[in-house]
Amino acid sequence: MNVLAHALLAGDDRGLRLGGLLGDFVRGTPDASLPPDVRQGIYLHRAIDGYTDGHPEVRAARERMPAPFRRYAGILLDVWFDHCLARDFARWSDEPLAAFSGRVRGELHQAQGMLPDGLRRFLAYMDAHDLPAGYIDPDRVAGAFDGLSRRLSRANPVAAAMPVLLADDEALRGTFERFFPDVRAFAAAWVVGARPGRER
Repeated sequence: MNVLAHALLAGDDRGLRLGGLLGDFVRGTPDASLPPDVRQGIYLHRAIDGYTDGHPEVRAARERMPAPFRRYAGILLDVWFDHCLARDFARWSDEPLAAFSGRVRGELHQAQGMLPDGLRRFLAYMDAHDLPAGYIDPDRVAGAFDGLSRRLSRANPVAAAMPVLLADDEALRGTFERFFPDVRAFAAAWVVGARPGRER
């Protein structure tokens, strides 16, 4: 899952949402100075990623990817699922996509003091490209793949993935339609099961 999905799956809790956005930028045990709900959001992010990786629909979509893209299928599908979510956002949220996206960025700006450097840099990129709402635009998705390709440490085909994903778009839409309700129910149950003062 990528930025838009993690923000939405955190539900109405602002701290969980911030933690969900921090999740890709924090390794190991979250800093104890972070508010408890933000730490919980980081753990929620990790739980969602684990659930996603093990879901049979997602595994099948990874297996459909041809070499050499299959090795990077997790990265590619994370971004493509945000594209799927953005295209049909009104189905999953009562808040318009543009308003939700602006609110997410606004909350990140308000929390600048607790953001790691990597997320601060990414926030500037989000501002420049109107993310996460911008993921509705295939050109922005292609730009995201280009940026991801450059940040990876070894030579990779990520920047050239758009034709592969577009060719499989109908099947991937079906994958998302079947998978997203499951991960949404999983995240909601995880949040209900979280207990104040106990990190999962």
